[in-house]
Order: sequence, then C-alpha cells, then structure tokens
Amino acid sequence: MRGSIATPGANTVRYGGNTSCIEYRSGGEIIILDAGTGLRGLGQSLLAEFKNRPLNITLLLSHTHWDHIQGLPFFGPIYEKRCRLRILGCEGARKGLVAALTGQMESTYFPVPFDKLPSNIEIEELADFNFSIGPVLVRAHRANHPGMCVGYRLFSPDGIVAFFPDTEPRTGGNDREMIEFVRDADLLILDSQYDRAEYKKHVGWGHGCVDDSVALALSAGVRQLCLFHHDPDHDDQRIDGFVKHARQLVLKRKAKMKVDAAREGMVIELPTGKLR
Repeated sequence: MRGSIATPGANTVRYGGNTSCIEYRSGGEIIILDAGTGLRGLGQSLLAEFKNRPLNITLLLSHTHWDHIQGLPFFGPIYEKRCRLRILGCEGARKGLVAALTGQMESTYFPVPFDKLPSNIEIEELADFNFSIGPVLVRAHRANHPGMCVGYRLFSPDGIVAFFPDTEPRTGGNDREMIEFVRDADLLILDSQYDRAEYKKHVGWGHGCVDDSVALALSAGVRQLCLFHHDPDHDDQRIDGFVKHARQLVLKRKAKMKVDAAREGMVIELPTGKLR
C-alpha cells in the first residue's frame, strides 16, 4: 500500500511501510496483486498455513516499477519445490517481462539467480486483457502511469474488486473509461497519494489525489473505496486526515460509500469472501 519505497518506522506503524501487495482468495484460488515488499510477509504466512501441502498461486502485476516487484526475490514459496507460481503481467522493460523480473536477481543485485530456484514458476505476458483464474473472471485496463501499467477488475461469486495501485485518472474524477471499468465494484483499491494542493505540484506524475478518487468512485457506484499508494512522506496522522477528508466528501454528496485507507494486515470482507 505504500508507494515508491518502503518506509518502516515509528511514524508508519499503523498503516504500515511495505510497498504494494494484496492477497485475494476465491473458490480455492490464491491470487496476489503486485509483488512489493509486503510479499515477503505474505510468503511466510502462506508457508505456515500450507505446511507440506502443494501451494498454487497466481500473481498479477500491475507493472514492473521497482516498488511493485522488489518483494519477489524474498517470497518464500519460490524456494520450495511443492509451490507453483504463475506470474501474469504486461510487457516490462524494453526486453520484456521475464527480463524485468529475473534481472533483479542477477548476481550484481541478489545472491540467488532466478534459474536456480527450485519452485515451478511460469511468467506470461498478457496477450488478452480478458481471462479467468479458476472461477475468477479478470479484466485488465490500461492505467494512466508512466510506462506500461494496468489495473485489474476481478469478478467472482464473492463480489467485484478493482485494483489500480498506480494511476492518475484522466480529467480528474471524470475519467469516463475508468468509471465504466470499475462500475459497481464492491471494493475499489485506488491510488490516492496526494491531497489537492500536493497534486497541483505533481500533475502528470501518474498518481492521483483523494478528491478525484472519491469523485470517481461515487460516479461509478462503488460500495467501498480503499485509499492506496500512500506517499513515503505521509505518516499515520496524515493518512488519518486523508480518510477523514474523503469521508466528509462522501457525506456532502449524501452517499453511503465506505472509505478507508489500506493498512498492513487489513482484512476486508466481501459479500461471501475475503481480501487482505
């Protein structure tokens, strides 16, 4: 949930300092959204839960900027033969997704090379922006962020989740294409890095602001909005202020949409499922 770089410390204890990583479960499927530094702790939790049983995971990457992939070398399951990991994402750096992910594990940067991992790992570039993972129907949509970056919409019997960790909605909260893509989501996880004043200084950087996030979510009929990609310089108190402001905007519109900010270890109950 933290943007750009991990920020551990006393001032980020409540919301957490790890970069983008979400776990979604439905119909026996384990789907991970992004591989930021939070992936390390998630890997430990999964190994403890499954013990010696086979572990099958699908990882959906929004893009290959460092804060969204840097947890992969520290993901415990990739060091276990019984684990199978399927990684899906768009073309990464100039040499492609495989090069972007394996390059960070070259000896210059990391002691264990990718080709020495014992687990079964498949890396696939998305050829189609509409696909399924077991009972979960997935759609991808291009985000407004430097480089090739997408967001995802996951539809299952548990509900609809939309995930846009890095994006700057075009025309502010009146981005018609994005509104239609996330329409009626039970949960929208959305880049809300800046307040209005900060955003004016960062227009074009590929990140959104709280006011536009609320406006977009309300226009799309979203049931719950989760503010995401917290700025590295924003402490817990500052993010509290973002949540309070967002909720006030909802009240002014006399709407019922719930608003919260992503917190490390947070579990969100969907109609019949869980997201954490």
